[in-house]
Amino acid sequence: MSISRRTARSVRILGVASATAALALGVAGNALACNISEFSAEAKCDGTDGIISVTDVDASGTKATVSVFLESNGADAKKVGEQDIVGSRQGVTITFAEDWKPNATYRVHVKAGNQVDEDIKGNVTAPSTACATESPSPSASETPKPSETPSSPASSGTPSANPSESESSAAPATPGDNAPSPAAGSSNLAETGANSNTPMIAGIAGALVVVGGGAVFFGMRRRGASKSS
Repeated sequence: MSISRRTARSVRILGVASATAALALGVAGNALACNISEFSAEAKCDGTDGIISVTDVDASGTKATVSVFLESNGADAKKVGEQDIVGSRQGVTITFAEDWKPNATYRVHVKAGNQVDEDIKGNVTAPSTACATESPSPSASETPKPSETPSSPASSGTPSANPSESESSAAPATPGDNAPSPAAGSSNLAETGANSNTPMIAGIAGALVVVGGGAVFFGMRRRGASKSS
């Protein structure tokens, strides 16, 4: 049975289309496959702490395991840590806390199923300057003390004593100092036993007695005379 030219042409077109579709699917599969080139790593500071950050921009979202090792003389000195990551077209980043030293070298290994099992090319070298450390706050003992106010120089004159001091230092007054002094006559009587004016007073008193007696005598005489007449 012979195949018509129209049928043969249709078969050729169908074959070309199938091949094209297969090629497109192959390219798409490769584009969505996880690749080591989609991973990057960096040593940097997070404030005062050192970290190793790893970013995955795998659009296929393939789960991968990332391991970080500190290198020394071309060999692994220690394992810093291991974490899982699922990338995205926008990129996903994970961090490893590491107090790295300046210019230290780290090896970052990625294992993603049966697609990737290798190190990020070029390794990771830390910056030449360490992360800044916080300045310690001064303790109470280190806090500078304010300078003391200099005392004013003493005056050249002798400072006056306080009232309480002057009163307490004064000699106590004797009871006899505040007593009234005796009159002059009393002192004379105490010394001589009699006043110097006593004879004169006695004479005046005697004269008065004589005058009084005479007045009484003349009065009685005059009275008797008046009765006899």
